[in-house]
Amino acid sequence: MSARASKESTRVNPHMDLDPKYDDYDYPTTAPETQSGHPGHTTKEQDAQVHQLRGMLEQAGYKDRLDTLTLLRFLRARKFDVKLSYDMFVANEKWRKEFGTDDLVRNFKYTEKPEVFKFYPQFYHKTDKDGRPVYIEQYGNIDLNAMYKITTGDRMLQNLVVEYEKVADPRLPACSRKAGKLLETCCTIMDMKGVGVTRIPSVYGYVKQASAISQDHYPERLGKLYIINAPWGFSSVFSVVKGFLDPVTVSKIHVLGSGYQSDLLKQVPKENLPKAFGGTCECPGGCEYSDAGPWQDSQWVKPPKWARETTGEAKQEHTAHALPAVGGAAALTETAQAPVGAGRLDAPAPA
Repeated sequence: MSARASKESTRVNPHMDLDPKYDDYDYPTTAPETQSGHPGHTTKEQDAQVHQLRGMLEQAGYKDRLDTLTLLRFLRARKFDVKLSYDMFVANEKWRKEFGTDDLVRNFKYTEKPEVFKFYPQFYHKTDKDGRPVYIEQYGNIDLNAMYKITTGDRMLQNLVVEYEKVADPRLPACSRKAGKLLETCCTIMDMKGVGVTRIPSVYGYVKQASAISQDHYPERLGKLYIINAPWGFSSVFSVVKGFLDPVTVSKIHVLGSGYQSDLLKQVPKENLPKAFGGTCECPGGCEYSDAGPWQDSQWVKPPKWARETTGEAKQEHTAHALPAVGGAAALTETAQAPVGAGRLDAPAPA
């Protein structure tokens, strides 16, 4: 390596201690912004806290998800309090076992997805200016009575969790490879057009439960959230919802009315934003069905770890499975995850 290349490598890959036993990443591991506690920008004390947390978990018998990036996310979620991070990790592992997450991500088939999509469109579409996946949800046509003739609340929740898993791998790694930097979050657009005041209570319960799932089990995944076409009164409801969210999360959320385009286009390139939202993209067959993005490009996508390994004790047994294309009526298991705006629709509304 030339002196210039070595200097450049040092500049773009600042300090972070990696553990060869767990940190077998095949994508960039340096966060683009210089933020304390983020990968590539940790202090020696924070590195020691990663090692301490990992040691406590190993001593308790845990073998999976002990890589540095995962542990840093749990530590950041608990302000680098090792005991609280340990408790959060243990509670998450208990939940994963009870929910059957590892089995679901490999075997769950959401065959009713095309029909549910008619009432509740949810899709990934290209990337924002930072290279993160853009995820879009539209709430205006939600009809619980009609949807529950097609599916159940439990299956919707299972699909939600499966898609959280698939965002972690392979979507974000593919985006990281293309961007040449570590990307751990998504940019979400929640379109409230058509959601009247009388339907706000159900949305309140929906977001409340989804936020709990996100914060408790998938910490540090929200990059930006744009709530567009927010109906009259929604801001008041959101001021209550904010009480359930971490202040850091709240800072990432933007509640916009019908004149949202200029703000949204500052984050999402016009050519990547569907025309229906003020962009210029018109994918053949519809942007909502294209699932366009680095995760569909063989140059950037690789088989996810959950498809290649079963447990921490069987990491040598690999069975490669490519991520199936998602779009149209063939979309059976994809396009239903969002960092905040997704969850069960049967959550109780506030009194």
